[in-house]
Amino acid sequence: MSDFIPNVEFDPSNPDPRCACLLVLDTSFSMRGEPMKQLNFGLQTFQSELQKDAVAQSRVEIAIITFGPVTVATDFTPARDFVAPTLKAKGNTPMGAALDHAIDMLAQRKQLYRTNGVPYYRPWIFLISDGAPTDAWKTVAKRIKAEEQKQSLSVFAVGVAGADMATLAELSVRKPLPLQDYSFREMFMWLSNSLVSVSQSQPGQQVQLAPPASWTAL
Repeated sequence: MSDFIPNVEFDPSNPDPRCACLLVLDTSFSMRGEPMKQLNFGLQTFQSELQKDAVAQSRVEIAIITFGPVTVATDFTPARDFVAPTLKAKGNTPMGAALDHAIDMLAQRKQLYRTNGVPYYRPWIFLISDGAPTDAWKTVAKRIKAEEQKQSLSVFAVGVAGADMATLAELSVRKPLPLQDYSFREMFMWLSNSLVSVSQSQPGQQVQLAPPASWTAL
């Protein structure tokens, strides 16, 4: 996965700042059945909600990495052009490798912004898993903490039923949030609303996000 090539369809003529959000989604075999069905439904909601907002359409960019195995399901795409993929459950849970690749992708995307003189917001990695990593993950956990300290990115972790919340806590400086049942639709509505709020601010500005009470099991 280290030979990933950035999306050549980047439009430098759009002067708007970019808000990159990379979804890192567990599609291992344990997600089969209802969890995967609801995850796909949630992604469709995510698409429709983002595309309701004109500012987000031109500023928010979405990419998706799935793991089980690690795959770039969607390269960085403006929200206006984002089409929710239909994901299938298979394989194990190489979460460490997926996150490592996600950080690499974001670094390359930010370099593309800088090369083209396009300002950008602090990117997000949004991790969703229902299990525990089946590969090495402690090195990438240290990498995430270093990147967070530099304010290079923000990692949010969500645990579906059965998730190893202790490990997710090591992979994010923020407390991981347990998903209530399979409330992916409500979660993706919260995520889209949060990205809309960020995209309407100025890069570097602190944005108060709505509490995720509608979809967490806290």
